[in-house]
Amino acid sequence: MSEPVSLSDAVSKDELRALMKTSDVKALGILAINYSIIAGAFAMAILWPNPLTILLAIALLAGRQLGLSVIMHDCAHHAFFSSRRVNEFVGHWLAGGPMNVSLRAYRKYHLTHHQHAGTPKDPDIALVKNYPVPRDSLRRKFTRDFTGRTGIRDLIFKLRKLKLPKDLPWLAFHAVLFAALWLAGAPWAYALWWVAELFVFPAVTRLRNIGEHGVVKDRLSLEPRDNTNTTIANPIERLFLAPNYVNYHCEHHHFAAVPPYNLPKLHRLLRERGYYDRHDCLSRGYRDVIRRAIRPEPVAAAA
Repeated sequence: MSEPVSLSDAVSKDELRALMKTSDVKALGILAINYSIIAGAFAMAILWPNPLTILLAIALLAGRQLGLSVIMHDCAHHAFFSSRRVNEFVGHWLAGGPMNVSLRAYRKYHLTHHQHAGTPKDPDIALVKNYPVPRDSLRRKFTRDFTGRTGIRDLIFKLRKLKLPKDLPWLAFHAVLFAALWLAGAPWAYALWWVAELFVFPAVTRLRNIGEHGVVKDRLSLEPRDNTNTTIANPIERLFLAPNYVNYHCEHHHFAAVPPYNLPKLHRLLRERGYYDRHDCLSRGYRDVIRRAIRPEPVAAAA
């Protein structure tokens, strides 16, 4: 049996140096695409209002709410734009602002997650520590999400902590969004953002969390291939569930400084060179994630 491939054998220093280079053009393109999808979702529902377009708009908005959260995450790592100042502005105002998340507070929390991944000190471990769970338990979790219980709980928590100037980006975003929809003659469409955030976004976020650290071999292992998972997402999944390459999470935990738009190439290098061989850290789509998140029921003993 051949020896396991080490990380240094899978990716050379020169290759890693190239992968860590940021591209302002690619970053700006991703930001523009996310906001274009948001605008397009509203436009579709306004121009052709019917149950199908409204449901589709809500699903698209929830996916882009995660998309903005992902951009904020990448800005927190200073791994999106080349300029730290631009990362700070975009992450705080244009990405974190719409979701009412402070970039500075998020960075402090999230870097602790990276520092302690694979240990009981990981602040995110509470989100996934019980997986896999019984089928009924998983159904109840998603029911809470889709009925608004999770989203309303989270909104109340944020409103209780509302304070200026910290929350000015959030207030500014909603003021601009409502004004734009009012000028478009469709103020009713503003409700779509809230329906997406309160009733769909929590489920999308839960699925993302499960796919990243819930369906892993050993979340208390210091080996990233054991405590973190990557999901091979198809184009539809990338549109609604895994925006901005967030599904390449195992690669991100190996090299957090690699920009998101370079993670697919890093993933290909690692797979082609056998780095993931002998490790069960890749899910084949989010249906596979859900399958792996369900604990098998015990087989009844024969009478």
